Amino acid sequence: MPKHRRSKSSRSHSTKNVWAIINSCLIALFILLAGLTSYLLLANNILNVNGLNWIVIALFIGVTLLAIVLTATKKLQRLTCLILLVASVFVGVFLFATKSTIDATKRMNESSFYSEVEMSVVVNKDSAINNIKEVDKLLAPVDSDQENIQGLLTNIKSNEGIDLATEKVDSYQSAFDTISSDSNQAMVLNSGFVSLLEQPGESLKDRVKTIYTYTVRKETKTNPKTANADVFNIYVSGIDTYGPISSVSRSDVNIIMTVNLKTNKVLLTTTPRDSYVKIPDGGADQYDKLTHAGIYGVETSEKTLENLYGIPVDYYARINFTSFLKLIDLLGGVEVVNDQAFTSKHGNYDFPVGKVTLDSERALAFVRERYSLDGGDNDRGKNQEKVITAIINKMASLRTITNFSSVLNGLGDSIQTNMPTSTLMTIANKQVASGGRYTVESQDVKGTGSTGQLKSYAMPGSSLYMYSLDEASVSEAKAAIQSVMEGN
Repeated sequence: MPKHRRSKSSRSHSTKNVWAIINSCLIALFILLAGLTSYLLLANNILNVNGLNWIVIALFIGVTLLAIVLTATKKLQRLTCLILLVASVFVGVFLFATKSTIDATKRMNESSFYSEVEMSVVVNKDSAINNIKEVDKLLAPVDSDQENIQGLLTNIKSNEGIDLATEKVDSYQSAFDTISSDSNQAMVLNSGFVSLLEQPGESLKDRVKTIYTYTVRKETKTNPKTANADVFNIYVSGIDTYGPISSVSRSDVNIIMTVNLKTNKVLLTTTPRDSYVKIPDGGADQYDKLTHAGIYGVETSEKTLENLYGIPVDYYARINFTSFLKLIDLLGGVEVVNDQAFTSKHGNYDFPVGKVTLDSERALAFVRERYSLDGGDNDRGKNQEKVITAIINKMASLRTITNFSSVLNGLGDSIQTNMPTSTLMTIANKQVASGGRYTVESQDVKGTGSTGQLKSYAMPGSSLYMYSLDEASVSEAKAAIQSVMEGN
């Protein structure tokens, strides 16, 4: 054989070997990416719509087998390389989106395992005391908030070397009343009680001076407990703060969302924030405003409503002003039907009767307003139900898992929930599969309001407005919840 022919054949063989090595490396990369993606799809119930997840996995296997055969036979090497490159990029992007969604839900879950409360030492704003070392003793309601107070005292001893004594008082309110009239006294203050001590139009920061602060983080003992993937109750808690979602605060929005995925029905049950109910855990099984349950942790609010309605609450979702604004923006606004014209104090927005389109700021004003409404807090609860209904329907209009995932990614740091990723994906999967809207109904329990006639456990010295629930109304609400759960 002529020398130049042997040389050409040798170069051709060498080139084929190079392509075989390149393609083998690309096959290994593709198998790695496809394997990780397949695991995440199956482990987290993603794309489980009419077997779509298995179809995707089958495509991964098909591409892999085709590439292996072509590489082994050294045929169509360049085309094989192109297929593997395109497929790897596609799977890599898909893997990134899938992992981002899972990470977002994990961030929502991670913050559900703990709560944070800022414990401070404060004095009268005119006090000569400016440093914790100048304090002899602290006024503290040790009987009702012993764990948090002890956490603060331990931190002071560790950081400052001071073993402070406490003088027991019956509440944060009585401690605050004392330092307000005596500038030589200091008190412990739980951040969850700040809003309770403030008067309309004034900030507590204008009346006290903070000389020491420590954030107590403690485990939240609320775990998912649903046994039925199609029917469950979610406690939706709206807290009256901006900033970190893990902060302990009063719960101004208290809604049980009963979901039946088989019938595509959702029932929203609103319990007014001022409802006079028995509060467990930190509430010592004493009667108080429902909103005060939130200062003992979300698990206490959840248990309070479980006891009131005699139902299991399977999950909770906790949202504050920051997360509410972000959610509305991610959805591109929502539309509600307004029953009564009013002007909000927050933002001074005018809301006429009829269809109203709400961006994030207007939506916040719409759900916060109560003073301009005929029915006060009851009508505010109805407006909150309207916005939640609009959010559900807007979420239901997201026809693809990708759109649903983009919303979850945007909310990762802004909502606290103990609902696992697999359950969130189940809801998304079933919505995409059915393609239908949810039938959303709402109800609120009725009662009678009074001021100063009922005692608050958290604020025993205050004359507060309380709402005594009508037993017949509570019974009707229980029956309606059970009806939706049973598929009626």
